[in-house]
Amino acid sequence: MKESTKLKSFNEKVEHLSDTQGREALLGMLRGIEREALRIDENGHLAQDGHPEALGSALTHSRITTDYSEALLEFITPVSHSIDDLLEGLTQTHAYSVRNLNGQKLWPVSMPCYVGEVSDIPVARYGSSNNGKMKTLYRKGLTHRYGALMQIISGVHFNFSVSQDLWQRLYDDKMTNGAACCSKNISFEDFISESYFGLIRNYRRLVWVLPYLFGSTPALCSSFIKDQDVDFEFKKTGKGTLYLPYATSLRMSDLGYTNKEQDTLNISYNSLPDYLEGVGAAIKMPSKKFEKIGINVDGEFRQLNSNILQIENEFYAPIRAKRVTQKGEKPSQALARAGVEYIEVRALDVNPFSPVGIDATQVRFLDLFLLYCLLSPSEDTDAVGDAEIAANLKAVVLEGRKPGLELQRNGKTISLTQWMHELFGQLNTIAKLLDGDDSHAYQTALSTWSEAIDDPDKTLSGRVINEVVVKGTDHSVWVKQLANDYHEFLSHYPLSDEVEQGYENEAKKSLLEQHSLEAQPQDNFATFLAHYFSDLVPAGTFEAK
Repeated sequence: MKESTKLKSFNEKVEHLSDTQGREALLGMLRGIEREALRIDENGHLAQDGHPEALGSALTHSRITTDYSEALLEFITPVSHSIDDLLEGLTQTHAYSVRNLNGQKLWPVSMPCYVGEVSDIPVARYGSSNNGKMKTLYRKGLTHRYGALMQIISGVHFNFSVSQDLWQRLYDDKMTNGAACCSKNISFEDFISESYFGLIRNYRRLVWVLPYLFGSTPALCSSFIKDQDVDFEFKKTGKGTLYLPYATSLRMSDLGYTNKEQDTLNISYNSLPDYLEGVGAAIKMPSKKFEKIGINVDGEFRQLNSNILQIENEFYAPIRAKRVTQKGEKPSQALARAGVEYIEVRALDVNPFSPVGIDATQVRFLDLFLLYCLLSPSEDTDAVGDAEIAANLKAVVLEGRKPGLELQRNGKTISLTQWMHELFGQLNTIAKLLDGDDSHAYQTALSTWSEAIDDPDKTLSGRVINEVVVKGTDHSVWVKQLANDYHEFLSHYPLSDEVEQGYENEAKKSLLEQHSLEAQPQDNFATFLAHYFSDLVPAGTFEAK
């Protein structure tokens, strides 16, 4: 489809939503944030102790848990309509947590702190219930498959959905006028899923925009790669920091969350059935490489299984289609049962210039970006399109701030700056509609980030390079100072007695829930796993990130 045709369709859809009801439907977005952060000791090294009891049970707490490592905290916000409430809740969770870290601090960037030996990275522990043991074993499997270092890279996940009013408006328009995304006879539920997959396809084509603006990992501590065979020709500062001059997000590069075993999966995003079929095949596809690891060796489990994916959440992707699972339900089963409920953006580095890893201007940009991806026509992708998507992302991740960088759009060369200027013009159309007559919040946020198009120094990665290369501050020294500053800020962040008591109650409740699970009769663990991986018998409530 020609770009002019796409633009015409996009403008018509925005115009259709430009009345009061349409604007309110657009503003009914729901959001959630998941932010990861390593606990560090007074020397800036990875914490070795267990998850603080004052933070509750990592297995059952609704807002404070761990990801791969016992030292890798994850803060989860409730779903919110309000950006202010969303970020206030995230800040309160940070503030309560740092008050209960026994002098430890949070590492405020995506790439890890100094790591001595890989064996010093403690795998997360979730107790003695079968659910808890399975979560830990899944992480042990990741260690054997990819190494522990990759698993302690932190990120921010942004969960996003639009209102039922907007879906109804778009569906009614589709039934009246027809739309390219799907069959005219489609049900309302299927229309939502197919539209979310249209959003996902457009997101994948434009995902490079996020590391360009928000990537913040052009530099790292040399301890991260001391035992790795890497192809990058790093430059080194006089202080010992390794960096790539024009990189935006080494977290999104081959150093970060990648799995070459998954390159052959070719999971399709052209429809929910295609996606589910691809994921279903992947979790049953054997891997000769992982088979060599073994599953149960001399009585010790090493991984859940030897397939390319132990479970479907091991599929590394910069965006996921999601639905809240019911008890005993796997993520793909939830999608098959009732379709897509929301999407999860997974291409965000931790913002080192925010005490909570993300700020309001980023959230507003993500709103605009994702609405654009939803409202724009979205053709199916094929192998050629997937290759173009991968090449553009790799170019921006490694050389995004390089002057004159060119990308490929539908097989034709276009400069990054031209493409971004065109995109921002279309985002501004949505921003004006969302702001209405009483606000300039979206337009201001967009204007703030638009300055980074022609001045890459204003991207997050450009600002990091300014700190560690231009100013010559060692990366670890700089990050430790940020950790100290944010710890001070969050330690004194005002929490009402009611809020603090709420966190204390949740911690106690979660510990009791874990103890209750562990007190129940447990199947033999091998039997539990066999049931979990049976297509016929769901087991427990396990879900790993």
